[in-house]
Amino acid sequence: MNRVIHPIEQESFRRLRARLDTSALPPLTRAVVERVIHSAADLDYADDLVLAEADLVRAHAALHAGAPVVVDVEMVAAGITRRETVCRLRDAVAGPGLTRSAHAVRLAHEQVGPGAVWVIGCAPTALEELLVLDAAPALVIGLPVGFVGAAESKAALRASGLPAVSNVSEKGGSAVAAAALNALLYHPIPTEEKP
Repeated sequence: MNRVIHPIEQESFRRLRARLDTSALPPLTRAVVERVIHSAADLDYADDLVLAEADLVRAHAALHAGAPVVVDVEMVAAGITRRETVCRLRDAVAGPGLTRSAHAVRLAHEQVGPGAVWVIGCAPTALEELLVLDAAPALVIGLPVGFVGAAESKAALRASGLPAVSNVSEKGGSAVAAAALNALLYHPIPTEEKP
């Protein structure tokens, strides 16, 4: 099913490209960078995002083969328009040394197992918990926001060697995390990948 693009979105991307030349970026990197910038109207993401085309290619294939998508909060889920998601925050409880968000990640991991795409846009503790699990993710979109722990958790994600989309600064959030995932979902499957 082809996605119908509203004229406002088309004009927004035209203006974005008039202000920032993304034409030299590889296809999936370009898609993620542009959609994240579009979601926040923040051109600084072009220099703030950290991602690798090879990771995106593998994640794109996994998503289109049906890999589960796990999110840290319902706000991220609300922004993902083409896929059902798993969010266990409502079932989670905080405990000594464990936030609700971290517990929700544990519960989700028990539910989906390895190979999922994880989209974390709110809680640094959710990202920190994911990094200690043996989740074997297809991709981690780690874009939590905040002054406490956000930049540090994203640095730990990059240091982990897991396939990831992250950014260096403290900014992030549900909208940009969902946008990064949507970029992969909206991007067409190359002809040679189609069944």
